Amino acid sequence: MSHTLTHAKISSNIRTQNAANYVAESVQGAAATSSKEANKEQAKGNVPGKDSLTDRASGALDATSDKLNEKKHEGSASANKQGI
Repeated sequence: MSHTLTHAKISSNIRTQNAANYVAESVQGAAATSSKEANKEQAKGNVPGKDSLTDRASGALDATSDKLNEKKHEGSASANKQGI
């Protein structure tokens, strides 16, 4: 009897942890998306005071990095959602 109860408790704890991780990854993914969009605008030269060639190149590189982070967090969120 206690083995079944322990298994149920462990399963519940895992689902709770997956839910928390899903929320955290979703928030981090949204932050990466927001940063990516801001950096894309900088790369286009649409940010006053950050429109030099160097600033634009930096914005493009940062947008690329943000895109990778966005996809990583989306993948992790999806995996955690499946475990809920």
